[in-house]
Amino acid sequence: MIKIYTDGSCLNNPGDGGWAVIINDDGKISKITGNEKNTTNNKMELMAPINALKKINKNKYIEIYTDSKYVKLGITEWIHKWIKNNWKTSKKEDVKNKELWLELYKLTKSIKIKWIWIKAHSGDPLNEEVDLLAKKSALSN
Repeated sequence: MIKIYTDGSCLNNPGDGGWAVIINDDGKISKITGNEKNTTNNKMELMAPINALKKINKNKYIEIYTDSKYVKLGITEWIHKWIKNNWKTSKKEDVKNKELWLELYKLTKSIKIKWIWIKAHSGDPLNEEVDLLAKKSALSN
């Protein structure tokens, strides 16, 4: 089984941002980070699972932990409505970050993933660590 912890951070919103991932692949831990200038927190939250899914063996059972309800609800619920409604929200507005949602959707379409929302700063060691990594990544811009 692969457990993936993801997080995104933005110093200002918009501003310098960073994302981080901790991958636990049957006990083998790897960490990846990235950053962008003039971005948003939501974009960084999406970049984390996108980059994680590009790095892993997609033939294993996967759990992704995120403290972003935007990511969890977006990929498990909202995206189906957005696709059906030609990428419009319930308020008939364009879906923000459409290109990232499409990329994440394509990466998840053919694999089984259990998405798990985890409360931020609730004491889960890997969630706390990935939060710090995302903040450090944002600061390194």
